[in-house]
Amino acid sequence: MFNKKLFYGMMVGSSILATSCSQKSTNTMWNDTNPFFEVSKLPYQTADFTKIKNEDFKPALLQGMAEQLAEINKIATNPAAPTFENTLVEMEKSGQLLTRVSHVFGLLTGANTNETLQAIEEEMSPKFAAHSDAIYLNDQLFQRIKSLYENKKSLNLDKESARLLDVYYQRFELAGANLTLSQKDELKKLNGEIASLETKFSNQLLKGTKAGGVTFTKEELAGLSEADLESFKQADGTYLISLLNTTQQPELQNMSNPVSRKKLFDAAWIRTEKNDENDTRATILALVKSRAEKAKLLGFNNYAEWNLQDQMAQNPIAAKGLLNKMIPAATAMAQKDALEFETLAKKENSSNTLSAADWNYYAEKVRKEKYDLDENEMKSYFVLESVVENGLFFMAKELYGITFKKRTDIPTWHEDVKVYELFNEDGSQLGLFYTDYFKRDSKQGGAWMSNIVEQSHLFGTKPVIYNVGNYTKPAKGQPALISYDDVVTTFHEFGHALHGFFANQTYPTLSGTNVSRDFVEFPSQFHEHYVTEPSVLRNYAKHYQTGATIPDALVEKMKKAANFNKGYTLTELLSAASLDLSWHTVSSDQTISNVDEFEKQALIANKTNLPQVPPRYRSTYFSHIFGGGYAAGYFAYIWAEMLDHDAYEWTLENGGMTRENGQILRDKVFSQGNSDNLNEVYKNFRGKNPSIEPMLKYHGLK
Repeated sequence: MFNKKLFYGMMVGSSILATSCSQKSTNTMWNDTNPFFEVSKLPYQTADFTKIKNEDFKPALLQGMAEQLAEINKIATNPAAPTFENTLVEMEKSGQLLTRVSHVFGLLTGANTNETLQAIEEEMSPKFAAHSDAIYLNDQLFQRIKSLYENKKSLNLDKESARLLDVYYQRFELAGANLTLSQKDELKKLNGEIASLETKFSNQLLKGTKAGGVTFTKEELAGLSEADLESFKQADGTYLISLLNTTQQPELQNMSNPVSRKKLFDAAWIRTEKNDENDTRATILALVKSRAEKAKLLGFNNYAEWNLQDQMAQNPIAAKGLLNKMIPAATAMAQKDALEFETLAKKENSSNTLSAADWNYYAEKVRKEKYDLDENEMKSYFVLESVVENGLFFMAKELYGITFKKRTDIPTWHEDVKVYELFNEDGSQLGLFYTDYFKRDSKQGGAWMSNIVEQSHLFGTKPVIYNVGNYTKPAKGQPALISYDDVVTTFHEFGHALHGFFANQTYPTLSGTNVSRDFVEFPSQFHEHYVTEPSVLRNYAKHYQTGATIPDALVEKMKKAANFNKGYTLTELLSAASLDLSWHTVSSDQTISNVDEFEKQALIANKTNLPQVPPRYRSTYFSHIFGGGYAAGYFAYIWAEMLDHDAYEWTLENGGMTRENGQILRDKVFSQGNSDNLNEVYKNFRGKNPSIEPMLKYHGLK
């Protein structure tokens, strides 16, 4: 997942550091001991985590907002006629302190939060919304941009500058710049409510997930490996399994005790609906209502119509149309598998029925029986450090000529974090890369990528990027063995990182991953194909004890089993994406009083209501859409998958994994940022519009 806190996405001068220090203000919030008030002197201007304290954030955020508003006011009230330089370039330069502190604040509230940071986040979220409104609802500023937009042809702008003007004009329109004063006041109130509710949801989910961990005895965990048991063992001799932010939990596939399976599955299912302070249902209802009211105020039938205008899909009809093309075939595959798995369950005990809690357990049994493929056997070849250094970096070298060097002199935010410096083929510096893969109670669920520093020629900065995961940390002294799915996730997030590293833009607003949701997942999903690329796989898949390369026989089994259980994985994803659109195509005059009932009816209407195949995320823990930036946009994973399979088909047509192909991909697609219309970017690379056929074939749907 690409992750950028909502208030970043609409911030002017979108989040890049300047090479010079921020101008000191006479404001009393200024404090020479606050590390954010000066540009970091560390390599790449990365954050110095040895100096940053919880109490530094609030004053730096407040000061940053005050400085940027003063800068924006100066631009808006400039008596000189608007020009590209005195309006848009100056806007790009604004807010450097706010950008600096916001990036680190977003990192820590996601990856290593605490009660103090959560309290600051809850207090500041409506202020961030108000800050964005103060910029995007500033009529004087908008009139300057509108004047430039209406006279764009006479400005003789280069392509990237023309795109920047288009993006700003559209952002102001989407933000409500054309509303009346009274409507703007109403919108400001709604934006503050929405920001507060999104933060509240995220914090409720984090606490609910932490509290939802399940304690077992060793006997109750029959079927799990000794390595897994050791990693779950507590000081009192019990075994604690923490929850991942998905419906299914990875341990379920090996747990032979059906009571234990149900206990773990149910804990994940109801983590945030226990009628306590962490119950997210009231938050969801309020959030959906506020979003629908915002859409109506802006002249749209629903939130999805408003929010998808700047996406490749452009509207919910196109997004839903893509999902509907896949749902019938995917659910049919899942139903066929369900019959097979239930038959196996009844062989064990005639009274058994197949539940969602049992699915992964029997799927694993059938996979072993059909393909002689054991997840634990595969894990023994997937050592996390090797996946990163001999998998990700090897792929990057073969395709793009990139090399790496581990850095132990760069401070980090947690002892589990590692730092690497990346270099281009000619030896020039590419950027700094942090990895933070192990789950902990202070970390939000899931996996994501984001920046500490973004690339910009305007400021002469290179990217500083991090990947976050939630893999189980091994017992001390043991190697970190991860599942095949975790390997795929690691490649996925590194694909996001490469997208950021290849950024080649002048303006930070257009740089790197600052693209639409249904494009941003394309580079990440494209690089998943190289998990099983023979030369890559054999370079990283080494047995953790013997060092032996993964045997051909096991690789062949993996290939044969590639589409096994695909009906489930597709259906749970399509179900979640459709559920998201159901929530965000609600109109403001609809009254929803029960989250569970709405979800139930939505699954039926979307034809994804298979009892054994729940959505990947239930509404109550759907962080992407209620706490992150994917509201009405979770379909982006499917849309981007269409792009990634079509692009991968191009590589196969042109010789496969070659250095030449990698350079073409980098130059024509992955380095383009948002410097051009993204549909045109893809068409210019491929020579035609993307086809859905390669994706359908890959999934066995055609």
